[in-house]
Amino acid sequence: MTIKEVSEKYDLSADTIRYYERIGLIPHVPRKENGIRDFDEASCGWVEFVKCMRGAGVQVEALIDYVALFFQEGTEAARKDILVEQRARLQEQLETLQTTIERLDYKITHYDEILKCSEKLKS
Repeated sequence: MTIKEVSEKYDLSADTIRYYERIGLIPHVPRKENGIRDFDEASCGWVEFVKCMRGAGVQVEALIDYVALFFQEGTEAARKDILVEQRARLQEQLETLQTTIERLDYKITHYDEILKCSEKLKS
């Protein structure tokens, strides 16, 4: 696949894909004889993985470390540690978001009650 096709398929700009490749998040993208990127299934798998992780807020630095370790033997424990740490960060963010949603729900309900009373007074 060309970078344009990958860009469209994964809804990422070509610049973002090039950036991810440059910093090591998308490793080993094959190239045609003329130098144009020719994304294979493995490359697309990395694009999908990185998009998912970044979309959830996983840190770029953690992903760079993870990808670098992925190509080294005997690094399974280190890779798992990175994933566990990032999951813990996301869990904290999720709990913060849940608290915020609950507060917003409370405020919205409060305003619904005020508006109902206001409408009854008008009737």
